[in-house]
Amino acid sequence: MTENPYGRLIKDGLWTSNQALVALLGLCPLLAVTNTTINGLGLGIATTVVLVLSNGTVSLIRNLVRPEVRLPVFVIVIASFVTAVELSMNAWFHELYKILGIFIPLIVTNCAIIGRAEAYASKHSLGKSLLDGFAMGIGFALVLVTLGALRELIGLGTLFAQADLMFGDAAKGMTITLGDDFQGALLAILPPGAFIGLGFLIALKNLIDKRINSRKTVSATQPVAGDPGLSTT
Repeated sequence: MTENPYGRLIKDGLWTSNQALVALLGLCPLLAVTNTTINGLGLGIATTVVLVLSNGTVSLIRNLVRPEVRLPVFVIVIASFVTAVELSMNAWFHELYKILGIFIPLIVTNCAIIGRAEAYASKHSLGKSLLDGFAMGIGFALVLVTLGALRELIGLGTLFAQADLMFGDAAKGMTITLGDDFQGALLAILPPGAFIGLGFLIALKNLIDKRINSRKTVSATQPVAGDPGLSTT
């Protein structure tokens, strides 16, 4: 049975070829801004928007760009969308924009985005390129949010702190706290904590993949009921 190509794209973006856990791309912003859940979510959404728009544009112009100038053209396309996202965040999410700082414009140099434009969008149709960008962006954002949540919870004893920076004053009640007596581990919100946390996430993914592959191997080697080879005289 042939696997649905669109389902395969989603599976690759979220799990099999996750840019943060498998390709290990975009680690600079990943490790730098994930000291809280909201910071990770903000950068994750911005990255996803840029990925979708740049992938779609590259797919549309792929037959118009000469091979020798394709990379500079792709960078210009990505930079244009990053500038639009940066200006939008500055206008509507100014406080969050100030916290994320230089890592918003640095999306231009994110190898995950340039890599998808070159390796996939420049060779495939608009629909598949848009889905690839969306899946890869969501996969990257999920890692940002998960790592940010773990570091915030262990280091600060809170979850969804400063949610109002993204969702407005009504979101101030979203903050979950472990109590005033909780003494967080400072290491978790420092740069070494980011490396350790990412290492645990990669190890967890590898462990899950190993178990899934082991089950597939066992299933493949088990005889099927009704197999003629099982008949006895």
